[in-house]
Amino acid sequence: MRLRSLDVFRGLTMAAMVIVNNPGDWNAVYPPLLHAPWHGWTPTDLIFPAFLFIMGASMALGDPARLAPATVLRRGAVLVALGLFLSGFPYFNPARWRIPGVLQRIGLCYVAAAFVWQALASRRDAEATTRRLAGAIAVCLLGYWALIALVAPPGGVAGDLTAEGNLGAWLDRAVFGTHLWKTTWDPEGLLSSLPAVGTTLMGVVAGAWIGRARPLCVAPSLVITGAVALMVGRAWHAVFPINKALWTSSYALASGGAAMLMLGLLHRRLDDGRSTPLFDWLTEPFVVLGRNALVLFVVSGLVAKLMIVLTVPGPAGAPVSLQRWLYEAAFAPLGPPKVTSLLYAVATLAMLYGLLVWQHRRRLYWSV
Repeated sequence: MRLRSLDVFRGLTMAAMVIVNNPGDWNAVYPPLLHAPWHGWTPTDLIFPAFLFIMGASMALGDPARLAPATVLRRGAVLVALGLFLSGFPYFNPARWRIPGVLQRIGLCYVAAAFVWQALASRRDAEATTRRLAGAIAVCLLGYWALIALVAPPGGVAGDLTAEGNLGAWLDRAVFGTHLWKTTWDPEGLLSSLPAVGTTLMGVVAGAWIGRARPLCVAPSLVITGAVALMVGRAWHAVFPINKALWTSSYALASGGAAMLMLGLLHRRLDDGRSTPLFDWLTEPFVVLGRNALVLFVVSGLVAKLMIVLTVPGPAGAPVSLQRWLYEAAFAPLGPPKVTSLLYAVATLAMLYGLLVWQHRRRLYWSV
């Protein structure tokens, strides 16, 4: 089942990702477009959980044949391989090659959630499926909280929530050595992938509900459940702080709830015949971005790195990155720094959108 609401939600998420990742000047960025420094969250911190949530919902709504074990493992491996390629590009220096990453986590969560969904789903009893999935989500979130809160890493203390001192950082150093984002820790590490699987399973629950109910019935359930999850996650913050880099259980629950609420609102508007030609026209660009999300993710990452690696002579004759030269020459003179920095990011999105429009018109879609 293909839902316009899910494509629009995916497209909105991709648009936000491109804008956040491509400012003209990292020293001139509006605070909502930056990650929280540590504990807490900003709108930017909702982007990655939305990816995982949408993937889970698509999994529950998709062709069951695509969830055959061999297919699941192949798709997961391709995502991990693409992530490793992007991490190494363009120099592919083994000494500095980051092993964890965004696509790597997406691949791991996809495989784990697909196997859980296949194991727990019941075609005859939707309520039993929901209860089982809720139990699996609880295991992921409570299990991670217990590990972080009660298990001390060697040489450390239980409950340490610092970047280098938490149990997950120790595990990543033990497994990956220094091949991490910050050498001593990584926001996409192994242990914090456990609650990220919980986020993905929240999407599976939403997709399962949509697949078995009429839009008028399921949309309010998504909105209410999402709002409750968001509030419970926010309350949990007092004990286990919301933290995107650690993917704390409170963060997983609150961000997954926000994604469920958003999908419910879009589903009610776009999938039950209530949409209008004007609204369809306004949301069509996000359908284009959402239908080819993987292409956009990979190409935007490659372009961003190339713009930094390629150099041109600067005003003083010294080489500067192509990105810096273009921003200073074409955007910086147009207004205040934060405005022009955002304008550069929007222009980058517009350029990438042109590529996706070309593909969309020719029905060229890439999925693993």
